[in-house]
Amino acid sequence: MKPLVQPKTLTRLAAIKYLAPTTLPLTHLRLHSSLSSSVNPTEVSHFNALASTWWDPHGSSRLLHLMNPLRHDFITSCLSSTSAGPTSTQKLRYLDVGCGGGIFAESAARLPMTASVTAIDPSADVLSVAESHALKDPMLQEPGRLLYLNQSIEGLAVPKSVEEQYDVLTLFEVIEHIDRPAPFLDSCLSFVKPGGWLILSTVARTWSSWLTTKFVAEEVVRLVPRGTHDWEKYLNEDELRIYFQNKGWGGDHAMKVMGSIYVPGLGWKMVGGGERWGNYFFGVRRNPHE
Repeated sequence: MKPLVQPKTLTRLAAIKYLAPTTLPLTHLRLHSSLSSSVNPTEVSHFNALASTWWDPHGSSRLLHLMNPLRHDFITSCLSSTSAGPTSTQKLRYLDVGCGGGIFAESAARLPMTASVTAIDPSADVLSVAESHALKDPMLQEPGRLLYLNQSIEGLAVPKSVEEQYDVLTLFEVIEHIDRPAPFLDSCLSFVKPGGWLILSTVARTWSSWLTTKFVAEEVVRLVPRGTHDWEKYLNEDELRIYFQNKGWGGDHAMKVMGSIYVPGLGWKMVGGGERWGNYFFGVRRNPHE
């Protein structure tokens, strides 16, 4: 077994390092980061290697398959938390950023209240798996139902009107793989229509998350392949909250968070307060009056 690197002392320096404005000098950026793209070649290479097993419910993406129902539950809780939530006749447009092999994108496209799903990912190998799997379901071949694009968010055409924007933008298990999350999130914001939601899941940067996601999950029981996570890239809920508050999002209590925990034999469970020590969901609504 490789020697393990212990996590550094938790300080607000980590928040400055990763959620800092784009005006920081280049010496503050990681070597693989880019001013024009959030795509890290090392991360893409890692997930390319997992492409062939993406749809194996007992393979390397097993935990993502088990987590998917909770993603939908959290989205529903966000949409229903405001008086201006979607009506029974309103259909939603989704943009799934970092869609991987399409686990969430496919399931969202099948929902009766979905108008369309656009799913993007920078990995051509993984996206090829997603497209091939979608061919198995005739419903997903309906025009406009599900569109896959081999693209980063920075390379996607910015909407020119509200009609081109999305009701829900999702970032599931994505932002902890991004070198510079603040510029990445900046790129995502313009795709959400006023009153729409940006919803993500990630991991808090705590001692307990290092123990569970790095040591136990990667080194001991091998729930996920070694090197899947970089503990220093994890983001705490308060860092995200401050970022979105500074953008004017999430007003009138339109910001939600819920922790989640994996229980062997039982799967993923929602746990109130879990965002302070491990995996969590975070949802924030764009001001409807912008």
